[in-house]
Amino acid sequence: MKKTIIAACMGLTLVQPAIAADFKPAVVYDKAGKFDKSFNEAVFRGAEKFKKDTGVEVKEVEPTNEAQVEQGLEKLARRGSSPIVAVGFSQANAVASVSAKYPDVQFTLIDMVVENPNVHSIVFKEHEGSFLVGALAAMKSATGKVGFIGGMDIPLIRKFGCGFEQGAKYENPKAEVFTNMIGSTGAAFNNPGKAAELAKSQFDSGADVIFAAAGSSGSGVYQAAKDVGKYAIGVDSNQNHLHPGTMLTSMVKRVDVAAYSNWMAAKDGKWEPGIEALGLAENGVDWALDEHNRALVTKEMEEKVNQIKADIISGKIKVHDYMSDNSCKY
Repeated sequence: MKKTIIAACMGLTLVQPAIAADFKPAVVYDKAGKFDKSFNEAVFRGAEKFKKDTGVEVKEVEPTNEAQVEQGLEKLARRGSSPIVAVGFSQANAVASVSAKYPDVQFTLIDMVVENPNVHSIVFKEHEGSFLVGALAAMKSATGKVGFIGGMDIPLIRKFGCGFEQGAKYENPKAEVFTNMIGSTGAAFNNPGKAAELAKSQFDSGADVIFAAAGSSGSGVYQAAKDVGKYAIGVDSNQNHLHPGTMLTSMVKRVDVAAYSNWMAAKDGKWEPGIEALGLAENGVDWALDEHNRALVTKEMEEKVNQIKADIISGKIKVHDYMSDNSCKY
């Protein structure tokens, strides 16, 4: 493989230094910040790995409000950064605006679609990964009651919850699934106190496993689960290590790999605009099993979840996407 790459690049030797000099990758994080232990932090790990593997630093912007998102994107574009990775659905309007002003700059938007000719949109099949952890939650539950707590009440987060509910009902048709959303604005992704209150209410109602898709608010759910000796399921990053013995698993969304691959494609001259959808088959989502939750997941449970995964990939199991019609069908 290495020989093939070298051979293919021999004719480009003279121009390669110029390409390297002009290559200025960048990222604009979501307002939750790059150390949110979840979505943004996964992208940050992708940036760190890219720097380690290539020696090229990724310029970073950490906005604290909506206005700073667009300002950050424009500042990077004006200074020649490209491609600029915009983290999160909330940056869609800013990406649409700034990418139109700077048609020669490459923009990559994670979690939403902007159909401009210089934008690469990466979306994920969260419903597939959520189905897996929903099935595992039903397997683990002693009460037949499990819960979902989402951050901002938008179709994207409902997509997680719907996939989770489908998985739980697939494993146990009689399972009861509680659902709560933290709020209706972006602040819902950074409110662990409210998340903890909702989790306690669900636990009081009999739930013994709760899946949180709520950004940094999820930490409140995980702590609440630990406090009462129940189980929680992490999201986006592998969060199993946060509370070993409490975290049943994590629904991993490989935004780190998506960002890393995008910068690498640009570095290699292979970046393209368009829409990319990553699910189980594309290794874009999955469930996490490691030394931190191994004791909670029996071999039988592991085999069962992996069989479900294979059946989703093959098409034997169809997982409904809430965002296709804004309804949860199963």
